[in-house]
Amino acid sequence: METTEKRLSGLPLSEGCAVSRVCLFNDGRHSNLPMYRVDGSGTDREKERVRRAISIAAERLETVREKVEKKIGKPEAEIFVAQKMILEDPALLADIETKIEADALNAESAIDQVLNEYEKRLLGIDDQYIRERASDLGEIKRRLLDVLGHMRPALQCHSEACRRGRDRIVVAEELTPSLTVDIDMDHTVGFLTEHGGINSHAAILARSMGIPAVSGLPGLRDQVGCGTEIMLNGYTGEVILWPSAETIREADLERDRVVQAPEPEAPVAGFSVMANVNSFSDLRDTRAQQADGIGLYRTEFELLVAGRLFTEDELFERYAAVVKAMTGKPVLFRLFDIGSDKRLPFLGLPREENPSLGWRGARLLLGRADILRSQARALARCSLGHRIYILYPMIVDLDQFRRLKAMVCEAIRDIPRGEILHGIMFEVPSACLQAETLYREADFASVGTNDLTQYLFAVDRDNDLVSADYQPDRPVFWDLMAGMANAARQAGKLLSVCGEMAGDPAFAQKFKAAGIRSVSVSPRRIPGIRQAVRALMGTDKNDVAPSDKPAPATERQNRE
Repeated sequence: METTEKRLSGLPLSEGCAVSRVCLFNDGRHSNLPMYRVDGSGTDREKERVRRAISIAAERLETVREKVEKKIGKPEAEIFVAQKMILEDPALLADIETKIEADALNAESAIDQVLNEYEKRLLGIDDQYIRERASDLGEIKRRLLDVLGHMRPALQCHSEACRRGRDRIVVAEELTPSLTVDIDMDHTVGFLTEHGGINSHAAILARSMGIPAVSGLPGLRDQVGCGTEIMLNGYTGEVILWPSAETIREADLERDRVVQAPEPEAPVAGFSVMANVNSFSDLRDTRAQQADGIGLYRTEFELLVAGRLFTEDELFERYAAVVKAMTGKPVLFRLFDIGSDKRLPFLGLPREENPSLGWRGARLLLGRADILRSQARALARCSLGHRIYILYPMIVDLDQFRRLKAMVCEAIRDIPRGEILHGIMFEVPSACLQAETLYREADFASVGTNDLTQYLFAVDRDNDLVSADYQPDRPVFWDLMAGMANAARQAGKLLSVCGEMAGDPAFAQKFKAAGIRSVSVSPRRIPGIRQAVRALMGTDKNDVAPSDKPAPATERQNRE
């Protein structure tokens, strides 16, 4: 096999970098299952085999759910609740039994054909979220076939020297939930797959476990074998086959070692570095990196993982646990930012030709009081004895902010509560241009640079034809940032930045020059940002921010 260095470019799914050798996941373990026709009493026998397989697979899924809930978190465990519900749906059993009867097929053939047809239908729908849910059907099929064939998910290599994935990068056709939890995830260095989207259930699990992952590498398994050395970058999607010693040295990596949790960097006086989180499971890294708080809690991601809405009590349970875990540090809860690339089919939302400019964020919440009410009440309940920060997404002007805030206040009117601050997301240019006006009523604000870049420069970063133009580092962008920072400073209120740019140390100088004194980034990027800021501010590690003072001390953070 060729051992010269070769570079590939894929889709980054989970942050982190790693260099190690490959173990191949056995994607073809069902290729030799028995496929035959039956008649007479054989039909009843095959139906019984299907029922038994469903029962056993459901038990195994429950075991996996308990394992994931204990090790990662309750929201991530909801993935397997959804799979179990599909598996135990009477309609699925009815379709399989009908296939057995109509075509005289054995259990394996009927399961394979029925679930392949289900998956094909979902993949044919022009909606990325729904297409990514098709992998759940493939998962269910594989679990049923594993039961019938007395198999377990396994790695492909049968060599005595095989490490069975321990301290190795696992390569597979698709990143699936079973792949991420059925192998030894405590010692897996990374995942590389040919297929799998960024919002797929398995990608979410990989991020929760802190395992670097890259997808979108068609034909990868034809280019590697067990033992191929690979270096992967879960931040950029770059993958290098047979990296040279110089390449590894330049990346400051060691063989068979994953760079998951950098050494914590002490807080910097006068500059707040908070964490972006998707669920309670992200708090492990957030606290380990001594974040100054949570600057962006993307509350909609838990719905995306679970595939359903939560009750008020369920939301309160989750939010209260996060507030308690942060021990007095600020937590900025963004209201459900639904729409655009975060479509939730169970909400029955209408299809839109251009969802990025459609019914999303604040507009959707204004039209769906039922969604907003439960979340608002759960947050209000959390405020007893605490200060709660509520972020309003995709605000376009003062009137819209007033109307949405009024809906929140009406929903919580009868709830005993503590201090609640209401803030806005600056991500639509019309709002950014009237920052001074908005700050007269908003208690704080956060800049979402991802959407702001898209709307400011009319460029879709997911469109290959124009993705090269997705470049915010232009004078007009920094002029806009400086204007918002000045408005915040004049009002004596917090302005933070929570987009991807905030986590890039290369932009630290420009944020400082624009008057930004607070950012929110992925927990693992906190040390790098603090190092860059400390170098700019000329402080040493003994000059740290008091841990007992919350990050949004607005006058301190926004002062030049």
